[in-house]
Amino acid sequence: MKTVLITGASSGYGRETALYFHSQGWNVIATMRTPRAGVLPESDRLRVIELDVTKPETITAAFEAAGPVDVLVNNAGVPSIGVFEGTPMARVRDVFETNTFGVMATTQAVLPQFRERGSGVVVNVTSSVVLGHMPLSAVYKASKMAIEGFTASLSLELAPFGVQAKTVEPGACLTTNFAATATNDASVDELVPAPYAPWAKKTMDAFTGQDLFTKESDVAETVWHAVHDTTGQLRFPAGPDAVWLAQAK
Repeated sequence: MKTVLITGASSGYGRETALYFHSQGWNVIATMRTPRAGVLPESDRLRVIELDVTKPETITAAFEAAGPVDVLVNNAGVPSIGVFEGTPMARVRDVFETNTFGVMATTQAVLPQFRERGSGVVVNVTSSVVLGHMPLSAVYKASKMAIEGFTASLSLELAPFGVQAKTVEPGACLTTNFAATATNDASVDELVPAPYAPWAKKTMDAFTGQDLFTKESDVAETVWHAVHDTTGQLRFPAGPDAVWLAQAK
């Protein structure tokens, strides 16, 4: 029986991916910054472990507690919507700490066991922002584009050892806690200087009014497909809007 470790599994894509792999008979290590009861069902094939991707000591402790794993899904992430001119550099660094450096840190932690075993898959969840030119996302997109490039190069380094690295690119989903934070957080207004406000409102209205959206289940199923794909495909858009963007490139 195979084991998957998923970061950011307390809600949204991470939680749905944990439930999906569990339903397929896998052992699931669901990690989250603040473990709490009731988020996931009780099962002898599902364990909840504390892991904050910005804290190296929790990464080490989590992998020690998890034991051998076959797949790492780097799902944990933080949103950032706003105008770059109005975004403090401290906020930029916070976004990169989780979305970029955190992904690299957890990946580095799992690679020795994958390499020594001669198998394993790393799936890095990025975003459909990497597929198109999207406003109000300069910092967020930069953090995710960095992981796209990281994964592309990493996959070449790992290939001689039978280890794979891939990205899943979810489209826009308005039903996750992540999306609620991104679109309703009071700090969004703080990141939009007054001269940009009319344009930013029009842009956000267009975004929330689009026809195609992604569901959490789209992402979970795409992660599953990416893990099992044997064609050498590197990037996997998830959700109808992401697929449309990928095909339009």
